[in-house]
Amino acid sequence: MLNAAIFDIGGVLTHSPVTAIIDFCRTHGIPDETRFAIFGPEDGPWSRFERSELTPAEFAAVFEEHARPAGSAVSGEEFMRWFFQGFGPRPEMIAVVRHLRGKVRLGAITNNVARDEPPERRTSGVAIHELFEVVVESAIAGVRKPEPRIYQIACEQLGVEPQQAVFLDDMGANLKGARALGMTTIKVDHTLSAIGELEAALGIPLPRP
Repeated sequence: MLNAAIFDIGGVLTHSPVTAIIDFCRTHGIPDETRFAIFGPEDGPWSRFERSELTPAEFAAVFEEHARPAGSAVSGEEFMRWFFQGFGPRPEMIAVVRHLRGKVRLGAITNNVARDEPPERRTSGVAIHELFEVVVESAIAGVRKPEPRIYQIACEQLGVEPQQAVFLDDMGANLKGARALGMTTIKVDHTLSAIGELEAALGIPLPRP
């Protein structure tokens, strides 16, 4: 029986940072192959940043090392300022999380990055982190999706077995890591379809927009 729901944040509860990064790079003349070298590999600069193996200043420098030879004039600091502005919430999914409070255990897993200042928790006035009992951040845990350990940490902190939890993410690769542990998974391609799948998995009627 499922008694826990664990959500990705970026791309599920907020608009996708992945799509935004692609648009940013294309707007600033960064070729796709250069973007992939920065953001794609599991051992690449962005993945290391998400595990706090690089500081913000170090990542900004590495970003420029890749972008400048590719012909882009954008600075690493400019990218960081843009990224830390955040991404707007998806009200439909926020409403679902609010509805589930007190009915199942609620957690979130996010691949995020460290900041020099205290991290901003609010996106357009919505205190997303405060909706959950547990939030596992890659920048704090030192592991990132799809590494199995990050899902284990979330389940352990919620006091549930992986088989008792459903995990929602917009990235198929991130679902594989959860599924390997026995978690039920839902790919969030379309918000309404994902809400329907979650409703069926939990057996709890959920609000629709």
